[in-house]
Amino acid sequence: MSNRNREINDFSRLIAILLSMKESPAPQNRSLFLTDSDRSRLRSRLISPTRNIALTGTIQADCLAIAPLLADRFVDLMILDPPYNLTKNFNGFKFSRRAVIEYSDWLDQVIATLKPLLKPTASIYICGDWWSSASIFAVASEHFIVRNRITWEREKGRGAKTNWKNASEDIWFCTCSKDYTFNLESVKLRRRVMAPYRTESGKPKDWQETESGNFRDTHPSNFWTDITIPFWSMPENTAHPTQKSEKLIAKLILASSNPGDLVFDPFVGSGTSSVVAKKLGRQYLGVDLNEEYCLLTERRLELAQGSPEIQGFSDGVFWERNTLPIQKRSRDTK
Repeated sequence: MSNRNREINDFSRLIAILLSMKESPAPQNRSLFLTDSDRSRLRSRLISPTRNIALTGTIQADCLAIAPLLADRFVDLMILDPPYNLTKNFNGFKFSRRAVIEYSDWLDQVIATLKPLLKPTASIYICGDWWSSASIFAVASEHFIVRNRITWEREKGRGAKTNWKNASEDIWFCTCSKDYTFNLESVKLRRRVMAPYRTESGKPKDWQETESGNFRDTHPSNFWTDITIPFWSMPENTAHPTQKSEKLIAKLILASSNPGDLVFDPFVGSGTSSVVAKKLGRQYLGVDLNEEYCLLTERRLELAQGSPEIQGFSDGVFWERNTLPIQKRSRDTK
């Protein structure tokens, strides 16, 4: 065989390898993908949009169209993660960026339509980025009591050549009234202590001394630097373009609901709100227009039955980013 033919054969083998890598995830890739068998099996679990809708499960529908068919005042916590004011393709469903006033009008329609579903004691979290946050605050202020804005750091951020890198997103915390749930003790963050001050008697001052290290359980702030965006080595990762992490949603659910309460997500996407609600002993109802995302939600709910863990949350507290080995040691020493 000539050198030229060997080169051609080597190149062909290389192309074949690359194509197989594209079609089959690497062994370390723990992302969740649906099979045709999954789709066929899970499709029957989706709730049909009728006037007798069960209040736990997943509905494939437009949330604005389905809202009038749902009961009034049944939601304890609504997590509203609508399309941001960006041009984005959601598995064939395209949302186009629009003028700020047009986005605000659309968001106002969404909130006005969903508002009758909320209990007077309900809490609402509305997700957005810097561009849509102005609309969120203006519209939410007309319907709810706006209590805070949480800013969470995107670990990597989006690069830019002629602007500052966008490395954060916002979540607006609202309530329907002055009577609402907020479980402070459920959402503390365990931080490593860098300056372990002690009392005069030598005991730790407001921190814990353990075999795994020195830690302090701190009150939650409105600036979160401990969130990791799901990626290929995390079992919760999917192909959804704007997936929120289970840890992020767990903070909202633990803070603003109690076991048995109902969590409603009208743009459920990859299903994180429903999955975390189930893991934390809440009821859940998710709605999405896209069948693939609804089926993905049901598959994740199925897997959650035997795997209730939430990465970054253990021992009843949230942990700083990149502390999984420490968390494991902490569990092993108990």
